[in-house]
Amino acid sequence: MTVDTHKETLGFQAEVKQLLQLMIHSLYSNKEIFLRELISNASDACDKLRFAALSDNSLYGDDGELKIHVSYDPAARTITVRDNGVGMDRQEVIDNIGTIARSGTRAFFEQLSGDQQQDARLIGQFGVGFYSAFIVADRVTLSTRRAGLGTEHGVRWESAGAGDYTLENIERAERGTEIVLHLREGEDELLNDWRLRSIITKYSDHIQLPVLLDVRKPAKDDEPETIDAEQVNKGSALWARPKSEVSDEEYQAFYKHVAHDFEEPLAWTHNRVEGKLEYTSLLYVPGRAPFDLWDRDTHHGVKLYVQRVFIMDDAEHLMPRYLRFVRGVIDSNDLPLNVSREILQSNKVIDSIRAGSVKKVLGLLEDLAKNSADKYTSFWEAFGRVLKEGPAEDFANREQIAGLLRFASTQTDTPEQTVSLSDYIARMKDGQEAIYYITADGFAAAKNSPHLEVFRKKGIEVLLMSDRVDEWLMSHLEDFEGKRFVSVAKGDLDLGAIESEEDKAQQKAVEDRCKGLVERVKTALGDAVQEVRVSHRLTDSPACLVVSEHALSPHFERLLREAGQDVPGTKPSLELNPEHPLIARLDAEANDARFSDLAQLLLGQAMLAEGGQLDDPAGFVRRLNGLLLDLAA
Repeated sequence: MTVDTHKETLGFQAEVKQLLQLMIHSLYSNKEIFLRELISNASDACDKLRFAALSDNSLYGDDGELKIHVSYDPAARTITVRDNGVGMDRQEVIDNIGTIARSGTRAFFEQLSGDQQQDARLIGQFGVGFYSAFIVADRVTLSTRRAGLGTEHGVRWESAGAGDYTLENIERAERGTEIVLHLREGEDELLNDWRLRSIITKYSDHIQLPVLLDVRKPAKDDEPETIDAEQVNKGSALWARPKSEVSDEEYQAFYKHVAHDFEEPLAWTHNRVEGKLEYTSLLYVPGRAPFDLWDRDTHHGVKLYVQRVFIMDDAEHLMPRYLRFVRGVIDSNDLPLNVSREILQSNKVIDSIRAGSVKKVLGLLEDLAKNSADKYTSFWEAFGRVLKEGPAEDFANREQIAGLLRFASTQTDTPEQTVSLSDYIARMKDGQEAIYYITADGFAAAKNSPHLEVFRKKGIEVLLMSDRVDEWLMSHLEDFEGKRFVSVAKGDLDLGAIESEEDKAQQKAVEDRCKGLVERVKTALGDAVQEVRVSHRLTDSPACLVVSEHALSPHFERLLREAGQDVPGTKPSLELNPEHPLIARLDAEANDARFSDLAQLLLGQAMLAEGGQLDDPAGFVRRLNGLLLDLAA
């Protein structure tokens, strides 16, 4: 039958045009990545067909041997990459090539630095690898047919990398995809089997499918030129090989393939579990955070294989959310080949694999922290805030995760988070039974909080927490190695054995002496505060706000409100420092109206010091202006 070609010219999305200009003009120094990306895409297409064929074996037709084929033609100056994978129909071609908003292209451009080497590393990670063909080609032709459709349902896509592309229906006998790159002037060094072989071996050696390269043998005497297809990659599952037979270079190369990352991983762990449950895992910790690490709608996870058959990408059920940065593969012998995401959600085998894999990753991080401090610092800068989600999500491993956490503290007074909980405990004062911490909107707010004054005076270290996740973390982290966590901004301050009996006696005497002042201030402030009391934590500031031990901190309340939560307000307690001149001035004030204004000013000042917002800013300014006028008179 005759195929209705239905040829049309379509315009690229604006972001695609911008991307193509980048490929054409900015990345020549990294041009060999084009072949890595096209082979990687071909491998994915074959994996998808293998999975689809589990439920419909007819998709293979009479061609059940999946492979990738690379060839070149010096006369035509073309390089061809073809696969017999799942292929695409017309609409899929438009969706996957003509439009790339779904692949994170806007975020890709936001990450660009202008450094060619750095920018090239982003290509595969952002799902725009196909367009790297235009680094070396001034015209690209793609022919494809979806598995299961007849020969009359092929599609040809072609573009010169400008503002548009053509699309037409064709007859195509073979399923899968063929990409022909018409090389630019000056790219002839790619037109030889040695150069192509070196690129494939460098980037794609561990692809599980055979990668065949047409090797041209020149004519000799009366014999014409011959072309033989040779497999140039190992074509075996690297994770299935014994660790002793895999070099570091091979591990690193496989990571770049599986994670679409140009950089080397920080570390990896390769394990085979045998016995009642059998599976193999090869898990990597990346060197830097992916662009979509904080995108809650993006699926993060490792690749799942069953008996070396690819099942799915981003199998998030195999790794908890707080380890979503982990990349790699898990290959199980104990799952059905037709396993689905729904089955993964409630499967005891998956639960066991997940638990074992989490232990391996946490053990790997512990080894990094102990033996490679520089690498662990790099890890923490990239993924520390993600790991802080762990204690809330993974109760079983809470103590182990806590040991991996790092914080800023008053010991260093720098924003770098380098202090471990074990470090803190090792430096605790004699008689100290708690780990003290404070949470705030930012590092400066935490470092300069009035709640730290008595701790600085007595030389007691306090952890300074200013990440948004810290409040969530501390609501699920009660103790570590037998030492409970205590917020310096909550509840009555009790330093326990750190304080001498003499200190406690002096505090009691001050409280008795200031009972009248405390009552007057409470009367003046009314329902604005829960309680007024003498402070034992202040040495330099006149007043501060404190909430009860189990109440939400003001900082946490603000975060929840910003997230759209309806949070009932918590009344704080106001603590006064009787040794401060302002409190002495307040105590001496006989005029009740002026006393009330001064008390309100102290409350507002304490609230601002906490990073909070005043309920009546105009009233605060009016009282402050009145005080300034009196001083000027």
